[in-house]
Amino acid sequence: MTSNVQAYAYARPSAVRGGTLGLETSGGLTPAGPAVRPHFFSGFLTRPAAAAAALLAVADVAAARHHRPDLARLRDPVVTAHGDRLRFESFSGCCGVHARLDVLGDGLDGGEVLHGTTNVDVNNPLRDALGRIGADDPVHLRVGPEELTVTTLDGAVVEKKVPLPERWLRGFAETQVISAGFDLRAELDATEAVRFLRSLPRAGRADGTVRWYVPTGRGLRPSSRPSPGAVCLPGPVRLGVLHRVLRHVTGLRLYGPPVEPNGAPPAGAWEVLLPGMRLTLLLSPAVARGFSGEGAVLDALSGDEAAADAELIAVLLAWEPRVDPAELAERSGLTRDRVRAALVRLGTAGRVGYDITEAAYFHRELPYEADRVERHNPRLVAARALVAEGAVNLVEGGGGATTVGTSGAFTARVRSGERVHLVRSGADDRVPSCTCEWWADHRGRRGPCKHVLAVRILHRRGGVFGPAAAPTSTGSSR
Repeated sequence: MTSNVQAYAYARPSAVRGGTLGLETSGGLTPAGPAVRPHFFSGFLTRPAAAAAALLAVADVAAARHHRPDLARLRDPVVTAHGDRLRFESFSGCCGVHARLDVLGDGLDGGEVLHGTTNVDVNNPLRDALGRIGADDPVHLRVGPEELTVTTLDGAVVEKKVPLPERWLRGFAETQVISAGFDLRAELDATEAVRFLRSLPRAGRADGTVRWYVPTGRGLRPSSRPSPGAVCLPGPVRLGVLHRVLRHVTGLRLYGPPVEPNGAPPAGAWEVLLPGMRLTLLLSPAVARGFSGEGAVLDALSGDEAAADAELIAVLLAWEPRVDPAELAERSGLTRDRVRAALVRLGTAGRVGYDITEAAYFHRELPYEADRVERHNPRLVAARALVAEGAVNLVEGGGGATTVGTSGAFTARVRSGERVHLVRSGADDRVPSCTCEWWADHRGRRGPCKHVLAVRILHRRGGVFGPAAAPTSTGSSR
């Protein structure tokens, strides 16, 4: 697995000093451009104990690796300032859990929230100090240095060098696409939310356990199998970090895609409501299955026009906490479908996230290379190689040089090594099928295979295909 070493440089460690929670920032982006140590907020937390517990939960996710926990290492959370709120985000090392804490306007007092994105230092002494903050302790929150020119006496900085695996970066890209397809499935009040969360394991090794629940009245009833209206909880121990905030919970919301009877476990989101805050955990469909391999971004990345569209849309984002695709379409002159594809492409660079509660995208700027996810996505790289080799032949009906017909139905033959795979799509098929092993294993649930991607790439380029060579075999080569 390849990694990108990310260097964080802080003026000093984050700490609680004299009633001030000082979160030190590393290099980040602001409306004025890059900043060495940006300053985003200086004011008070209206519910300091709840905020401290929620920040610890976000830090717990950053330090966790549920699949192969022996490889866990701490990564510093990301904070984005939106003018009306602060968003703290982290991702588990195994790519299976994404956490986001939204500290809303009601959770902040006495200071202006600026705009920008950066990493914040979270260290073990800070974690200990956060755990000691009580309900009656007034806490002044500072995100960024006290002065923009802060230096230490000897001019030194606190530096961390953290390897960020490619699949970890791809996981950040996938979550905003996957969560955009979620709907509210259940909502619990404070009493039922606490009762349910207390029933979950607080700690332990995550395994392949999958639980199903059916909303009934104000609560959730366990179910032995998936059914319409059910919600899925794969790897319940991954929600153990929510025990930190139990005494502050005012409600719980569950989000996910529609569940098919006897269907496979899907991803889902668990949103805990806190006074002036929301804490959301997005869980992958299985403990051993990170978001990095879900393939939700591949279709948007395969289009050529999405790159230029993304550059246009990026200019219009402006660190908005709620980005409406319809408004962007009107301002840019693009169709809504092209705007959504552009947002997906921006999301692969960490420039766009998705807020499930508000059903809206939001702007942030993670400090990663814009095209890194695209360059290192194995299926996309392989698909483009197939196109470059002239390995795709697309026919409608039978034989002849043709493109996809007006009905939208097609059959394509894709030569991959010594095998030829058939890619088929009927007029009403949303996801084309393929004869390869990837399709047989996942049936389109983890995005298109490289053969389907290759067909889409060539079709979007307006390619005309010659007669397909007869296959020597149609097997299971990936």
